[in-house]
Amino acid sequence: MRFLRPDDEQKELTYNDVFLMPLYSEIQSRMDVDLTPVGNLGTKIPIVVSNMTAVAGKRMAETVTRRGGLVVLPQDIPFERIEEIVRYVKQCHHVYETPVVLKEDQSVQTALNLIHKRSHEAVIITDDANRPVGIFTEKDSYRRDRYSRLGDVMTRQLISVSSSILPKEIFHFLTERRLSIVPVIHHDGTLAGVMTRKGAVRATMYQPALNTKSELMTCVAVRVRDRVAETVDRLIQIGVDVIVLDTAHGHQKQMLDAIRTTRAILGSNKPLVAGNIVTAIAADDFISAGANILKVGVGPGAVCKTRMTTAVGRPQFSAVHRVSAIARNRGAQVWADGGVRSARDVVLALAAGASHAMFGSWFVGTYESPADVQRDSDGNLYKEQFGMASRRAVVDRTRKVDPFEQERRAFFEEGVSQSKMYLRPGQESAEDVLDEITAGLRSACTYSGALNLEAFFQNVVVGVQTSSGFEEGKPMEQS
Repeated sequence: MRFLRPDDEQKELTYNDVFLMPLYSEIQSRMDVDLTPVGNLGTKIPIVVSNMTAVAGKRMAETVTRRGGLVVLPQDIPFERIEEIVRYVKQCHHVYETPVVLKEDQSVQTALNLIHKRSHEAVIITDDANRPVGIFTEKDSYRRDRYSRLGDVMTRQLISVSSSILPKEIFHFLTERRLSIVPVIHHDGTLAGVMTRKGAVRATMYQPALNTKSELMTCVAVRVRDRVAETVDRLIQIGVDVIVLDTAHGHQKQMLDAIRTTRAILGSNKPLVAGNIVTAIAADDFISAGANILKVGVGPGAVCKTRMTTAVGRPQFSAVHRVSAIARNRGAQVWADGGVRSARDVVLALAAGASHAMFGSWFVGTYESPADVQRDSDGNLYKEQFGMASRRAVVDRTRKVDPFEQERRAFFEEGVSQSKMYLRPGQESAEDVLDEITAGLRSACTYSGALNLEAFFQNVVVGVQTSSGFEEGKPMEQS
């Protein structure tokens, strides 16, 4: 990466301050671009979902990882729950979407409570042998008592496809029959998963992020305050693939000690993520201690108030650029954590030198986030989000602390405690968000004459713009 004007490198810049120059290209198709991140982590797209309680759960983990990204499970989850999620994610199918499954004797209300947990908006009804016997959608509940049995309202004329059929064939099958979803069954008639038209297309465009055992990858954040060695050892026993040592201010003795301790447990070859930092000297210290992936960002999060309450932080583009320069020279990688409001921000994070862009709030208003879907007074669907430094989050993770100490810690909130995130038309699913990001990134690579992300970083030319220049690039709002 180079700046259009060399003097601009000395400025402190965030994503809105910069743009990319179009360059000569010989690329014939955007689909020729390889989005595999630099390094050998195992991800296939450069997206990491932040360890926000309102975002990262088992549905988000399986969905994003199936499409090649990674989800960091929050540090506040009990070991028992982490083990349950890790086991669940690792047994999920690499291609087929996971259905909502109920039995005939369960109620319509139960189905309605669960139907928005998945983007395909359907419930598959199975018998005791896990063979599909019916399908339920919201239209089946019209003028039906909410306590009716699903067996009395579901559609029994069930069309299914064999698991031996390729995704492209399933797409044509669905299109010809004007279906939006179809159960996929094993040769013995049991349910393997479901496939939608979009899912069938995505299965040809994305590859899953797999570990060396060909399982979907899992990742968990660890607090640096509490028994790090014991926690990391337990997570390894559970089968977690990637450990993230996480604290808001990473450049401190406690974190460096935690990195050394964790590296000694992991050995020399496994990935170890640590953050957050924004300076070159912090990068040097982290790498020397044993971290090989650096999490960069202080204050750019959508629900973070750190800069407004402490004045501490750094504009995210410059933070990523400066840390990445050190990391690349020493064989490490950078996750650009926060500041992502649109697909262009992901592109710019990678242009600055990051291997992955990490964000969470954009995923809150999707079917796959952990919270239940709610309706406002106008019938619009939304979910609630809160920051990991908010009062709510502080209270959640200090449940076992003395009440007086818990109240003291709550004084130091630096995040928004609650806000509504509406499910936006066309982006109701985490996969819709991934589609927008990867499409933008593929196009950016073609504009830069790059067939892969490393070539993109090497080629890209960054300019600095005024706020008016940024506004000019926005589409005109329709009246």
